[in-house]
Amino acid sequence: MRSIVGLIAVIGAATFYLYILSSYLPTGPRQLPPKATENEETSDIDINKDFRGEVKEHRLKFPSDLVELRELSELLQFYKTEHTGYVLLLFCSAYIYKQSFAIPGSSFLNILAGALFGPWQGLVLACVLTTVGSTMCYLLSQAFGKRYITKLFPGQVSMLQRKVEENQSCLFFFLLFLRFFPMTPNWFLNMSAPIVNIPVTFFFFSVFIGLIPYNFICVQAGSMLSEVSSLDDLFSWGKVLQLLGIACMALLPGTLIRHHSQTYLKLDNGVNKKTL
Repeated sequence: MRSIVGLIAVIGAATFYLYILSSYLPTGPRQLPPKATENEETSDIDINKDFRGEVKEHRLKFPSDLVELRELSELLQFYKTEHTGYVLLLFCSAYIYKQSFAIPGSSFLNILAGALFGPWQGLVLACVLTTVGSTMCYLLSQAFGKRYITKLFPGQVSMLQRKVEENQSCLFFFLLFLRFFPMTPNWFLNMSAPIVNIPVTFFFFSVFIGLIPYNFICVQAGSMLSEVSSLDDLFSWGKVLQLLGIACMALLPGTLIRHHSQTYLKLDNGVNKKTL
């Protein structure tokens, strides 16, 4: 009971912080919103007030589809022109919140990172936030959830425990393999890692390195989507070559890890992967 109360208290405090941060938006830049026309005679003050009012009530929330993602991207880009620090703090807080409590939808935030901060800054930010948020999930599970996760997922925890024990000699590469070719969802691996005695240092660096290809694809997609205005732009030769380059760079690390796993990792009841 004490662990449940503690977890509820942590979730409540984090939710309250994020609510306060997202509710009190700073004054918007003194320019028209992206969709405003030159013929509109609304004053700058009215634009800021109305635009902020609409955002508070309807737009400032976690995106659940590409339409909401596009709207949120336009809004935050509007505020970022004069409030970069606030947008960065809000984005980081929201990302860590979702990762810490294993809330689905991190791909949308990775795409948003590319749209807001560009392909390379967005990639660094996404990798760091993914790692920090996943480690927070690890620590929360270690502090509050061990008993409950074992009760809810006994078979999955037992299977993961067995695989970890079989691959103790190359545990770090085994963890990288799980990130590149998941045998179990990432959220479950984050929560069950402390239960199966995966060291937090191995966990931290395996998340940072192992999710780089996934983060890279999402961030690059966000950066490209923010630059195109029509399908003709998307299927131009430059964009097609860029997509091919992204695919090759994303596949290379996974290929190397898979080659290593065929030689050293035990992934099927102690049988070497190469025999499958």
